[in-house]
Amino acid sequence: MKPITIVCVGQPNVGKSSLINKICGVHLKVGNFTGVTIEKSEAQLAYKGYNLRIIDLPGIYSLNDYSLEERLTKQFLENEEYDVILNVLDSTNLERCLFLTTQLLELNSRMCLALNMSDEAKKEGIDIDNALLGEILGVECVSVSALRGENMQLLLDTLINVATLAPKASKRVYTDFLEEEISNMHTFLAQKHYADVQMLLAQKHRGLQSLRDIAIKLLKQDSFVSGALHDKGCWVELSEYTQKCIQRLYTQSGENNVRDILNNDALSFAKGASMESSRISAPLERSLTQKIDALLLNTYLGIPIFLFLMWLLFQVTFYVGEFPKVWIEESAADIGAWIEEHLPFSFLASLLSGGIIAGVGAVLSFLPHILILFCGIVFLESTGYMARIAFLLDGFFHKFGLHGKSFIPLVTGFGCSVPAYMSTRMLKNHNDRMLTLFIINFMSCGARLPVYTLFIGAFFAPQMAGNVLYGIYIFGALVGLCMAKILKLTAFKGDDEPFVMEMPKYRLPTLRLITFSVWHKAVSYVKKAGTFILLASVVIWVGTQFPKNEALKQQMIESTHLIKAQIEKINMECYEQSSAAVDSIKLSQSQIQDLPCEQNKKKALLALQAQLDDVEHHYQATLVEQSYLGRIGQFIQPVFAPMDFDWKLSVSLLNGLLAKETIISSMGVLYALGDDIDENNTTPLRDVLQEHISLPSAIAFILFIMFYNPCFAASIVFGKEAGGKRYIAYLFIFTSVVSYIFALLGYALTRVFF
Repeated sequence: MKPITIVCVGQPNVGKSSLINKICGVHLKVGNFTGVTIEKSEAQLAYKGYNLRIIDLPGIYSLNDYSLEERLTKQFLENEEYDVILNVLDSTNLERCLFLTTQLLELNSRMCLALNMSDEAKKEGIDIDNALLGEILGVECVSVSALRGENMQLLLDTLINVATLAPKASKRVYTDFLEEEISNMHTFLAQKHYADVQMLLAQKHRGLQSLRDIAIKLLKQDSFVSGALHDKGCWVELSEYTQKCIQRLYTQSGENNVRDILNNDALSFAKGASMESSRISAPLERSLTQKIDALLLNTYLGIPIFLFLMWLLFQVTFYVGEFPKVWIEESAADIGAWIEEHLPFSFLASLLSGGIIAGVGAVLSFLPHILILFCGIVFLESTGYMARIAFLLDGFFHKFGLHGKSFIPLVTGFGCSVPAYMSTRMLKNHNDRMLTLFIINFMSCGARLPVYTLFIGAFFAPQMAGNVLYGIYIFGALVGLCMAKILKLTAFKGDDEPFVMEMPKYRLPTLRLITFSVWHKAVSYVKKAGTFILLASVVIWVGTQFPKNEALKQQMIESTHLIKAQIEKINMECYEQSSAAVDSIKLSQSQIQDLPCEQNKKKALLALQAQLDDVEHHYQATLVEQSYLGRIGQFIQPVFAPMDFDWKLSVSLLNGLLAKETIISSMGVLYALGDDIDENNTTPLRDVLQEHISLPSAIAFILFIMFYNPCFAASIVFGKEAGGKRYIAYLFIFTSVVSYIFALLGYALTRVFF
């Protein structure tokens, strides 16, 4: 099949991803631009003998290099190989979207416009003449609806035609005084016939196909063209003439910046094309978005409604997720018990049961909670509700020194800190961005949720569980706001930036979109459990097994042998007494069981069996304590001694610096090998914690988990976004101090009141 590469470009909230999902299903492959963490997605589709490769670039408002996303998208469009640009537009905001289209026309690439949300435009009384718009721009236009699946085949057919047929000439024109200077530059270049300029054209760089294109780029002060000619012999004369043309532009426009002149011209062109090709009739009644906003953006009801929705989400997360969690826990315990019983090699059986299954199984058991929470967040984001909450909370956030747009990264932090740190790029003010970066960690990410649910299930009644979980998240957010105020008054002083944000229309997300988002999260979580957490569980288990202590083992064997000898002696003595009684008197089986010797035997055997269990448990506990991991735990335990953490909790916190999911796997391994655990490791972890940890220590542990340093991967991304490795150290010190103080306070207050 003949390959065709399609690059999907559009502004945020125009439905690019929904359109690709509708065309290709959920086969998007997510990747990153080289060297950065900004995502681009790809999909493959076989259609009418063609292999269509669709690349979904990040949503951008323009090609002005204003943000990293814009710069990377521009570089991709100018330098990478592709066949056609699919420019997705929002039909209900045509003029705004055509601004980007106008800039894309300057690339002189094959292009097709997909006017998405055409069904919504009709409801709002907007009628767009596709043929006329295509004639004005010199490109093909197709009205589509990703939600309803309208005109999907027509769009694919059009894309194939655009990619395979002769390209159309761009009809991008400029205002008269701009066209005059472009003509002057073009004439100058044609007269001089610079060899360096001809060599630049011969490179076939995208967007540079003629002397007119060179002239436009020189007037725009394009960095690529200027850089290519700067060291050439023609540059002295060429730059002097270019400056004369630019000065005339300043005089005629009244501006003193070339970029402003060209942006204003692009806006005018977009407005003209929109007005010429569309007709708007007033809708008969208020739109659905306006009706919903009247309630959800109400001054008095807006925030209470938001808090109620968050409370409802956490209630559902805990109660619904508890059922599959129990199933996964029981299955992991059964598998571990079966392996210990049937595998002949005790070392391997212990590794599989006590290390891998205990660690990975404990992490996977919390997958349902994470997916339910993430599903709720994706739904609220996709409907457009989260953007409105950012608007609603802007005034409240400003009291704490945060920007209203900070709400989006902070809410994203409830899912995962990595994309939350990346999304702070929407904040253009440096102080606002840095402040938000430092506060995101106070929004508990999904990896911390398993720890919360484990401790809540162990120390709180089931009817209180949802409320406690909700309280943890709200309290963490409130502490984060207080820390933001402190940082704003000390480290990140500066003027506040005004709040400007697009308010998307309410849209009901498709089941496919939600399923894809949740599935992507599930696969990522399972992969982490199957790789990093698996490795961590094995390392932790090995750390608890070595070095071997033969003297301790021999002591355990001798103690066990003595107790077993006593058991055999009691059995033999009781057997002789029972035999003598049976010989003298004919007794039934029940009467034999009632003999004094049998009764005494039962009591003695129970006591000896308890001693035998104590010896085994003491051996296991001592073996783990003197292991490498036990020594590390005992070394750092004094730091956490004021909260009465045992060394196992201390080691779990240390492992959590790598990944928060390993906290659960660490506990699963350490407590399964510790004291008072049955030989098959089937005792639920929450029961073990309830037995070994006091309520004040549990509260302190939860508080420490809430605020201390994010995982290793998130810390690396934080450093990149903040601007250097030193900020990682600052974050570690800041979060460690805050988490320790709150954990200590929580421990002390719980001891006083409970």
